[in-house]
Amino acid sequence: MHEKTRYMPAGDRALVMEFGNEISTRINEKIRAMSIALDQRKVEGVVEVVPTYRSLMIHYHPLIVSFQELKKQLTELEEKLQEIELPAPDVMVIPTLYGGEYGPDMATVMAHSGLTEEEVIQIHTSRDCLIYMLGFTPGFPYLGGMDERIATPRLETPRTKIRGGSVGIAGKQTGIYSIDSPGGWQLIGWTPVPLYDPESENPFLLKAGNYVRFEAITEADYQKIKPQIENRSYRCNVISRQGGETHG
Repeated sequence: MHEKTRYMPAGDRALVMEFGNEISTRINEKIRAMSIALDQRKVEGVVEVVPTYRSLMIHYHPLIVSFQELKKQLTELEEKLQEIELPAPDVMVIPTLYGGEYGPDMATVMAHSGLTEEEVIQIHTSRDCLIYMLGFTPGFPYLGGMDERIATPRLETPRTKIRGGSVGIAGKQTGIYSIDSPGGWQLIGWTPVPLYDPESENPFLLKAGNYVRFEAITEADYQKIKPQIENRSYRCNVISRQGGETHG
């Protein structure tokens, strides 16, 4: 983490607060706290706040608030971040089909790690992964906390089209392709649950600051939930980090 937060212009309508230069939960907590502080303060002129791995981009209306005025208000907010109480995150359980046609790069991950398919699946489903940010495509979650035993380099040559819902590994990261798109991650599975629905009131299934827990399912399990997914009535299990389970 930087000793002092860096404030940088991003064009004439955005400001970037850079907190560090690495992927870490400590930086993520500061980003989340700053996002909450901005939401509570309702800073005039702020249009949108976009979290990333190590920074926060604040889009603003330059005719309402200048860069220097906004920087001053943000600096004041940052000095009081210790007063912000972060809400307990939720864990979204994502049903996932692993290997075979659903995970065409499973053999590559097995060869790189020296593990069996069963071991790769057990390791991938054993940890809750923090959603650091959404990006690349609408709703694509960049997840941290994956066990490094299954870390695998990206493909040397990216695919021109990857099926939405594909679960992949890129280095120490894991993620889920939210829509059909190009990509270079090693694909080990697929979830039938849509991460992005433009027709929904809330189009994004996942939210930065929460967690994802992958749950291995069989083809038979998939066929049972397929009708609910198709009629848009399926709801993933959601577990509070403070305990208790809900559906939503």
